[in-house]
Amino acid sequence: MTTVRVSLVDCYVLRGAGAALECLVLRRAPGGRCAGSWEAVHGHIESGEAPPDAARRELAEETGLAPLRLYNLSRVETFYQHRLDEVALVPVFAAFVAADAEVRTGAEHDAFEWLAPDAARLRFAWPREARALEDVVRLLGAGAAGAVEDVLRVC
Repeated sequence: MTTVRVSLVDCYVLRGAGAALECLVLRRAPGGRCAGSWEAVHGHIESGEAPPDAARRELAEETGLAPLRLYNLSRVETFYQHRLDEVALVPVFAAFVAADAEVRTGAEHDAFEWLAPDAARLRFAWPREARALEDVVRLLGAGAAGAVEDVLRVC
């Protein structure tokens, strides 16, 4: 029987604000899943781990970065994993990092780029990422969440 559970997280990595806002895109390395595709930070939630903690951990593992500020995007994606017969619920986060932070990719990725949001939307392989990035820009494009900061900011 098909299961439904919160098992993955997405995390959009940002720097700057306004016209200078940039989003990090990562290219999947050969030999792994979706080789050559460009994506945001993704990952599995480990047993006993809360989604915000998984987002911070995946950010560190995939980029070597730590967030200055982490936001709950108030968005949950769904993804059917046919091999597991599971509908994964995917909480979405956005992490602001320092403008001069150095990206260090791991074995899963072989390249990265900082792109303006419109260019990142076009680069992403998954349509859900382009749609989520629209929410990121609308909610956080100014560098913070404004009137909803108290609800969306995790840390």
